[in-house]
Amino acid sequence: MSDQPERESNDITDELRQLGRNIKEALRGAWESQERQKLQQEIQDGLSELGTILNQAADDFKGTQAGQSLKEDFDDFKERMRTGEVESKVRGEILEALQTANRELKRVTESRRPPEEQNNP
Repeated sequence: MSDQPERESNDITDELRQLGRNIKEALRGAWESQERQKLQQEIQDGLSELGTILNQAADDFKGTQAGQSLKEDFDDFKERMRTGEVESKVRGEILEALQTANRELKRVTESRRPPEEQNNP
């Protein structure tokens, strides 16, 4: 009788091992399938075409007034990044957000304290 639990354990182990092999073979078969290769080629072709279309649209946009304005705004932004103006502003806004979060969290936690603990921080 003591042999049965060990045999059942081995049976489970063997079945799990076989399941792993079967999954591996199924995945290998799916990866190597003609359908997967065809789909991959369709995706690559589609992305390549999309890239061409987007490049053409960007070139067309550059020549418009809006495109020129956007380029000037971008150049201005790059200059402000280079001089540290943007970094300084972002740091200030992050600091302000953190201070607000800390202040509000402290207010909430203090409001949940029993009255006798509220006087002792």
